[in-house]
Amino acid sequence: MNTKRTLIKTVAAAAFASLAMGSALAADITGAGATFPFPIYAKWAEAYKKETGVGLNYQSIGSSGGIRQIRAKTVAFGASDAPVKGEDLDRDGMVQFPAIIGGTVPVFNLDGFGKGDLRVSGPVLADMFLGKISKWNDPKLAALNPGKKLPDMTITIVHRADGSGTTFNWTDYLATVSKDWLDTVGRGAAVKWPAPTSVGGKGNEGVAANVSRTKGALGYVEYAYAKKNNISVMALQNKDGNFVMPGDDTFGAAAAGADWFSVPGMGLSIVNQPGATAYPVTTASFILMYKQPADKAQSIEVLKYFDWAFKNGKQLALDLDYVPLPDVLTKQIRERVWSQINTK
Repeated sequence: MNTKRTLIKTVAAAAFASLAMGSALAADITGAGATFPFPIYAKWAEAYKKETGVGLNYQSIGSSGGIRQIRAKTVAFGASDAPVKGEDLDRDGMVQFPAIIGGTVPVFNLDGFGKGDLRVSGPVLADMFLGKISKWNDPKLAALNPGKKLPDMTITIVHRADGSGTTFNWTDYLATVSKDWLDTVGRGAAVKWPAPTSVGGKGNEGVAANVSRTKGALGYVEYAYAKKNNISVMALQNKDGNFVMPGDDTFGAAAAGADWFSVPGMGLSIVNQPGATAYPVTTASFILMYKQPADKAQSIEVLKYFDWAFKNGKQLALDLDYVPLPDVLTKQIRERVWSQINTK
């Protein structure tokens, strides 16, 4: 009889464990969008699942794809580095908040030149992406790098092939520092690239891969991808005239004075900020959610995940050279943004 009772208990325990596992799987969070923050979202998700059992199914498909997915209501949150305008948020019944801060960097592939070995200014960088500067030994680039023997090699521009918040961030910067870029190309998640040597890559991953295998290439990626793929990064001249390298300290310097609630939907551009050490192409990555979600349980899980990340994920962010949001800002997001989401 004892054996039978033990067997029944074992079967019941196994059934309960199976139900619990099914419940945890069902509770996994769904999100899609920006490739820019994917490395940190994945790192947070790994730690969060260990602690809570709840996983994150995040599709790193680009900001434009993330906006399409959340508007189609196929995911619990969308992610975009190109902030959605306040009037569009109101029309869609959504809220938006920044989740992490990072930077987009100019990456290149040139024999004999490594990380920080080349310096560039914003206007010269814009001319390179415009195709007006087509060789690495162009006098304008040489003037910024005295004593360096630059090769007589064609510059191959590598850009995003998909709609991308990283591209919005990059073109936002180029339009800010170059009137020629502003007038001929402008800002956008997808633009017509004017340089005749331009080639596309899908996602930050695709651009990083193309730059890595193309001699003479110049592209732009989120900094974590440059580090992960060991690609050379240029030092970029900031608004104060100093040449700075990307990193959590220089991204943090650019974000320090940001007044996030001065713009509807918190969609603030922080490119080309003043400051001795401010990195010029710093940006936030944003989360989009419905005020009246169709699946309230999923929305609750999303907020729990980001709440955990804001409280416990700072060091993980810094390890990947992102900048975590300050506590005063995350408190305001909870009070002023998350309070608009109906989870009852």
